[in-house]
Amino acid sequence: MSRHTDTVANAETTPELEQPYSELGLKTDEYFRIREILGRRPTSAELAMYSVMWSEHCSYKSSKVHLRQFGDKKPETEALLVGIGENAGVVDIGEGWAVTFKVESHNHPSYIEPYQGAATGIGGIVRDILSMGARPVAVMDPLRFGAADHPDTRRVLPGIVAGISGYGNCLGLPNIGGEIVFDASYQGNPLVNALCVGTMRHEDIHLASAKGVGNLVILYGAKTGGDGIGGVSVLASETFAEGGPTKRPAVQVGDPFMEKLLIECTLEVLRAGLVEGIQDLGGAGISCATSELASNGEGGMHVRLDQVPLRDASLTPEEILMSESQERMCAIVTPEKVDAFLAICRKWDVTADVIGEVTATGRLVIEWHGEIIVDVPPRTVAHDGPVYERPFARPSWQDSLQADGPERLARPSTAAEIRDTVLTLVGSPNLASKTWVTSQYDRYVLGNTVLAQPEDAGVIRVDEKTGLGVALATDCNGRFAKLDPYNGAKLALAEAYRNVATAGAAPLAVTNCLNFGSPEDPDVMWQFSEAVRGLADGCLELGTPVTGGNVSFYNQTGSTPINPTPVVGVLGVIQDVARRTPMAFRASDDVVLVLGESRDEFAGGEWAHVIHGHLGGLPPVVDLGRERSLGELLVAASVGSLITAAHDVSDAGIVQTLVEMALRAGVGALVRIPEGVDPFVFLLSESTARAVVTVPTSTLGAFESLAGDHGVPVTRIGIVGAAGDDLIVESVYGASATWTLTELRTTADATLPALFA
Repeated sequence: MSRHTDTVANAETTPELEQPYSELGLKTDEYFRIREILGRRPTSAELAMYSVMWSEHCSYKSSKVHLRQFGDKKPETEALLVGIGENAGVVDIGEGWAVTFKVESHNHPSYIEPYQGAATGIGGIVRDILSMGARPVAVMDPLRFGAADHPDTRRVLPGIVAGISGYGNCLGLPNIGGEIVFDASYQGNPLVNALCVGTMRHEDIHLASAKGVGNLVILYGAKTGGDGIGGVSVLASETFAEGGPTKRPAVQVGDPFMEKLLIECTLEVLRAGLVEGIQDLGGAGISCATSELASNGEGGMHVRLDQVPLRDASLTPEEILMSESQERMCAIVTPEKVDAFLAICRKWDVTADVIGEVTATGRLVIEWHGEIIVDVPPRTVAHDGPVYERPFARPSWQDSLQADGPERLARPSTAAEIRDTVLTLVGSPNLASKTWVTSQYDRYVLGNTVLAQPEDAGVIRVDEKTGLGVALATDCNGRFAKLDPYNGAKLALAEAYRNVATAGAAPLAVTNCLNFGSPEDPDVMWQFSEAVRGLADGCLELGTPVTGGNVSFYNQTGSTPINPTPVVGVLGVIQDVARRTPMAFRASDDVVLVLGESRDEFAGGEWAHVIHGHLGGLPPVVDLGRERSLGELLVAASVGSLITAAHDVSDAGIVQTLVEMALRAGVGALVRIPEGVDPFVFLLSESTARAVVTVPTSTLGAFESLAGDHGVPVTRIGIVGAAGDDLIVESVYGASATWTLTELRTTADATLPALFA
């Protein structure tokens, strides 16, 4: 043992020793609360543990008081098998199958070291899913970047995309969806959110708890190194200063090949019934795994830290406890099953060591070469950290922002101006083709991908025999959320819900990643509180419970926060993936219909943003009753084989929806603006609860009757293929607007390669 090791005995005899708690991110009152809990000063190892576990990222200390709404307003559903509080939520999808899914953030590490930050974000969320007992089957990546032409965006985007593809492709997991959004508010603070979904049988669900006195604690996977010491937990709990990346050593380094071995090894030991409890090592590393397992189980654990296999023998005990090295798991195993567990680890060439045992002491005790360096009540580390009711107030600028609506902006008033406006929008970074990015992802590996980017939702087959599958979509418009955080969160939920239903799946459950600025800013906390309230109210109204998620604070550079960005992921169930609804026009002579009503709503939308650089006013009205009716119609039409294609209406309105459907199919359409409707409003409004569908003439009557039963307005607007390879819109201010598919494709495809290739 090093003579410099700070033991519990030493801490008891040196109460006045100065400790670097502020450098570790602890406030003065938090430090003295730790002393009160322990009845003495903490050892340096205990201080390290509390500092990472009480960080904003791990403890949710500023968000807990608001997040309780997800439980208080939880809709009644028998589908929810495991809810908030575990590594990921689990829902029943029928036929004895369960699905677990979750989205998390890796924002700050990805700014500092784009490739490794994004790669380890994928690795971490995959292990969360794995620790529930599920086989990971797909990933998604909601991304936000600063201005597309900014030099720093050119620095971070290629590396982030390469990290996501490099890690996910090596794992053999399809990347089936997500978003790429550009906005100056994310300059210097990109958002890298990662979602993973996994499948299992009901009996395979596992939880993170250390039960059974005398059971052994096994650490397995990669060896522990110096990478990622205090990484996510510290980085995600502070604001970047003006300047640039300065904390590269704090970013974890990923090894996807080790993760693949870890996945197969873990699934085998779980299926063999060798595990009593399991936890992945992500943020806060061993500090998190040991304290959470002990706290969720019998309440006691004894760990011999010198038994942890190391890549770097010079690491101190504090560094070992704080290290966030990747590809590690912790399992609780009965003594008689240890040999079998270790044998499976050897089979997969996975390092595994017994590092401790479960006790009945109610204490987490960690020793280092025979001397006690940690002796704490585990719940105080894992669950009973500080809870703050941060002050919040409606920003002084909110009223003036909402009062500055887009009504004063110059609108196109001729067919030629409409034509030029649409081409500008089609080529803008947010609406342009994302193929340059998605072509770097393997979307079809494993052979169960049914729909993937750029479809409205990713669809995965779960059961080959029955065709049972799930659909997933993520969405959020941060501009909407800045204009009105409450309704902005509802709008994010509505669009993700609509996307899943458009694919033919019945929405079932929700996960979220709440990305905001500093919680110490009352303006930001007001945005956060309103967004959580909106999302909780919206989920209750739609009957889709929140199963879990993530809060990411301190997303700002200096004093400038990002637009509030509550990313919402919705999971839906489709009974037979063979009847999923794609977005591409399917057959010539199909009738093109618009479902829902179009209103003069442009605030926060792409037209105001791209053409005028404007943000102000109130976002589109959200009516979740109409969203639910639309969703039920789309699912019923899919079940009845009444429609051939469907695509939700969102960014840049109906015209962008038509462009994307036509380009996906390589077939044009002839469309006519309905009489008495302003062509600009009809084509470009971003009103909600709308979709475009195509219907064969043989089922048109049945579909329109079904829509009437659901109370969804239907407008016939055109015919697929009637314009050949052109998209023609008639009755545009007395003339026609025509776009060839060639010019639309050239415009859409050119933008991202020109910026980043």
